[in-house]
Amino acid sequence: MLVKRFMSRKLLTSLSLLLLSGLTGVQADWVRRDSQSEPAAAASVVHEHVEVADESSGADATLDLARFTPKTCRLRVVDNPDGSTLSQTMSGGNWVAGVNGGYFTEEFTPLGLRIDNRNNLSPLVRGKLMSGVITASGSVVRILRLNEFPKNSRPDMAIQCGPFLVDHARAVPGLNASKPARRTFVATTGSEVMLGFCSSVSLAELSSILASRSAGLKIQRALNLDGGSSSAFWVKLQNGSVFSISGRKPVRDFVAIVPR
Repeated sequence: MLVKRFMSRKLLTSLSLLLLSGLTGVQADWVRRDSQSEPAAAASVVHEHVEVADESSGADATLDLARFTPKTCRLRVVDNPDGSTLSQTMSGGNWVAGVNGGYFTEEFTPLGLRIDNRNNLSPLVRGKLMSGVITASGSVVRILRLNEFPKNSRPDMAIQCGPFLVDHARAVPGLNASKPARRTFVATTGSEVMLGFCSSVSLAELSSILASRSAGLKIQRALNLDGGSSSAFWVKLQNGSVFSISGRKPVRDFVAIVPR
């Protein structure tokens, strides 16, 4: 009887390991299929268009990135109380690139921490979705979890959003895999910061894309911004032209790149 129980447990364990191994084998591996890059209107800023595909499922996606080094440019939160479009706002100043910002309420007020030029525009909130803060002080840009953000911190710029997409160069587990939508995000590598837009994917797919070694992005941390119909992307190129993807509804603020 004991032998039978032992064999049953051993068989169940073996089957479980086999099942896990099979699941691991079919995980998405997003591969870079094509990419083009062009210089933007400020030193160190590059617009990169990347096409990726998941060979196991046949899915594909496109990314548009504004990459920069924080020694030559800085991030700003751009308040937008009158609901102007991203293109209207970016065209009216010394902006190099921008995306839509964080979440906002039905009353069109910011939801979550906002700091610009060390001025606090909106307080920190607690919530499962609002799991991270993008901060910039001097030439240092960081993406922090809420428990890593010092209570008395006064960065030059900060915006709270979420969820986390990539942490320690790995995809974050447990993200929704069933609701595809356009997405925007901020990400950091060892030396660069990027504002990004992705074609319609789920949060889990975007996490997998950004963390994939085969996609070649080398991202250490990434935080989701307010996606879906809010998603928008704009970059001014070195030749004076503009590349833009329009949002589908007014948003309360933007995250933008400006020269130092």
